[in-house]
Amino acid sequence: MTAAIARYPFSAVVGHDDLQLALLLNAVHPRIGGVLVRGEKGTAKSTIVRALAALLPALSTVSDCRFGCDPRDPDPGCPDGPHGDAETRERPAELVELPVGATEDRLIGSLDVERALTEGVRAYQPGLLASAHRGVLYVDEVNLLHDHLVDLLLDAAAMGRSHVEREGMSISHAASFLLVGTMNPEEGELRPQLLDRFGLTVQVSASREVATRTEVVRRRLAFEADPVGFAEQWAAEDAELAKRIAVARERVGSVVLPDSEVRRIAALCASFEVDGMRADLVLARTAVAHAAWRGVDTVAEEDVAAAARLALPHRRRRDPFDEPGVEEEQLQQALEDAAESARSDGDGEGDGGDDGDGGDGGDEEPPQGPDGGGPPDDGPEGPDSGPGGGGPEDGEQPRGRDGQPRQDSQDDSGQAPEERDPAAPNSAFKARLLEVPGLGEGAPGRRSRSRSRTGQVVRPSGVDGSGIHLPATLVAAAPHQAQRGRKGPGLVLRGDDLRHSVREGREGNLVLFAVDASGSMAARERMSAVSGAVLSLLRDAYQRRDKVGVVTFRGDAAEVALPPTSSVDTAATRMRRLRTGGRTPLADGLLKARKVVMTERLRDPQRRPLLVLLTDGKATVPAEAPAAREQRSRKSVDDALRSAALLTDLGVASVVVDCENGPVKLGMADRLAGVLDAPCLRLEELSADNVAGVVRAAREGTPQPA
Repeated sequence: MTAAIARYPFSAVVGHDDLQLALLLNAVHPRIGGVLVRGEKGTAKSTIVRALAALLPALSTVSDCRFGCDPRDPDPGCPDGPHGDAETRERPAELVELPVGATEDRLIGSLDVERALTEGVRAYQPGLLASAHRGVLYVDEVNLLHDHLVDLLLDAAAMGRSHVEREGMSISHAASFLLVGTMNPEEGELRPQLLDRFGLTVQVSASREVATRTEVVRRRLAFEADPVGFAEQWAAEDAELAKRIAVARERVGSVVLPDSEVRRIAALCASFEVDGMRADLVLARTAVAHAAWRGVDTVAEEDVAAAARLALPHRRRRDPFDEPGVEEEQLQQALEDAAESARSDGDGEGDGGDDGDGGDGGDEEPPQGPDGGGPPDDGPEGPDSGPGGGGPEDGEQPRGRDGQPRQDSQDDSGQAPEERDPAAPNSAFKARLLEVPGLGEGAPGRRSRSRSRTGQVVRPSGVDGSGIHLPATLVAAAPHQAQRGRKGPGLVLRGDDLRHSVREGREGNLVLFAVDASGSMAARERMSAVSGAVLSLLRDAYQRRDKVGVVTFRGDAAEVALPPTSSVDTAATRMRRLRTGGRTPLADGLLKARKVVMTERLRDPQRRPLLVLLTDGKATVPAEAPAAREQRSRKSVDDALRSAALLTDLGVASVVVDCENGPVKLGMADRLAGVLDAPCLRLEELSADNVAGVVRAAREGTPQPA
């Protein structure tokens, strides 16, 4: 071992017992389905995964097989077979890393271009899945991997084989590996259906205990000072773990899973209301592996409990924005219910009770007031302020519970408007599609039309495009074959005969929410509806693989509540905590949104922005003498319209959501929409169930950025 290749020892990692157990159980029983490691940056996720490969038993392989076939049980469909009495060799288990920027060819393999050109034969060049067979396939930042690659990866992991259909070839080879993915949830989530394909999941975080953190620092510094010497200090512990893995692998096939424990597993999964049957199978395999790891021949309740802690947290999410995890009390209650179900011989269903999701039942529940009961309380900010007035809809002085006029400085709860508690959002709904007009070239997604290397072919082109459009190339070359004096079969091509495929797909966008949280919007019923609408649009952005940002404006200024990020669940959390009240600095909100768009354009110039402005359009001012208030109010409205014009000049596609209600409507949101050259929708029009068709983010004449 040299310093250049020394890895941090698996046994030396401090404070990640659950993660170590999950990896070891997968090493014992690879059919569990792999491990997804979720955690904040700097928590040794990559370090511990890379250290695992050194613990796996050495492999006996067929010498000339590129697919790592086991000579004792070779793959009958191996492309390099049949192997017969081929020579064998010993090699260590491999850790194969899949880079985030890898292509489909690199993952599953492709045509061997060298042999095709030199020998004129179609030959298959294996990819990373073949290299990872019987080893570990590690994907760092798996949540940033393109969706189609994740689909291929997880299909191979679930079936133990990779099927390749491309370039006129049909190849199938064994691909059984321990799949480990790491991710930072702050950078975006995996789709739920992909999350479910990982067998186990572990949430890791840095310890808050001083002693633990101190030991981590000491060991890391010692490793950096002398990697080889440090590894030798832990060699005995690693060797003991490697021996224990080998023994457990031999034992796992003979471990008995009693019917009582199968019923316990089924009742446990039923109590958590997990979708499908994959959780039951993963739990069973994990419990068997845990029993083998303990050195026993029969699965017991403690094995099922350990398996549940690792296999259920990511499967109980009923909504993309639910936090993954299982509370210990909830798990213990479910285990007791499952034990009761097992004792009753399967006659009763495991009753895990309500797990507290309750995400869909809020439509018929009346909104609550600030005190937690009674009808919602409108919280206007003061007297009507003229054309941009932010007072009550009917123009009256706001009054408290005693019927007396209320001062601007507080509402019925006794809090200043700037400190009003957030209103509970209404239930989310399926949002209609809002898309940016024109044709972009941004990152793959599911929102707006874009040029793409993987989308549908729409036409041939002699100038741009990706890949050869064979029919168009043949048509272009055919008329000239006789003039070129070509004799015999074959086709002569010139450079100007080549035609490329122009493909069109869908891109992800930057969806920037600008939310009016001022006093004129602060009626709790209305703000609940606005928050519910934003959560619905955030869920839609999550499904369409967008980046999102949130700008709020109230009181004296606007603020970036959430800088643009792929973690839309973080945006949802911020929206649930949104406080309201105060004046309406509408111009500041639009200028802040413009600044965010300009900054993000420097970072990611190909990602087109879509501004979703939720406001009643009123730009309000402090309470003053009537004449001064009217003059300042008109100036505030003019400033807001000028700020909107700056966004239009920047080429930002926008949608205005008019949140104004009440018997008297000023129509200020319509004026804003006219300046932004954007459609103006009512809140209820955001639901896909209420309005059919596609809403475009701006009229086709909207100027696009260069």
